[in-house]
Amino acid sequence: MRDQTIIHISFLAGLRAIEIAALCVGDVYDERGRARAQFTITQAQTKGDSARTIYVNKKLMRILDVYHALVVGRAASAPLFMTQMHTRFSANTMCQLFLQIYKDCGLKGATSHSGRRTFITKLANAGINVRLLAELAGHKHISTTQRYIDVNDTQLAHAVELL
Repeated sequence: MRDQTIIHISFLAGLRAIEIAALCVGDVYDERGRARAQFTITQAQTKGDSARTIYVNKKLMRILDVYHALVVGRAASAPLFMTQMHTRFSANTMCQLFLQIYKDCGLKGATSHSGRRTFITKLANAGINVRLLAELAGHKHISTTQRYIDVNDTQLAHAVELL
């Protein structure tokens, strides 16, 4: 359950492994234990050196509502995801966990950044403006965001059919 939730946060919210490792229970859940529709990650929690709002879609909210059973009783300041030693994951350990999860699923070549790349690419394929994508991803420059967008033959063929 924990592993699935980690992957879903990466795929559905576009968070970096370091950001997922830094999440606290109170970041994601309100006082009543309900998943928040949006929350803020602080400058200290992100690579980008600036706080940003994370928007949670309905699918991820449902997943977080189920995951809540695993964090009931934890303080708001407690890590959302804990190691077997009941400590916060380091960024490196979280990256290693991603690699293990993907390996266990039989995915070859996937990295801790694959969920983020998929998040950005899927939104781009849905027609979301690159400026919005950059904001959601926490990128200061759209050129950074553009490097994340994977392009394949099916997308190219679909694009020309729009004419």
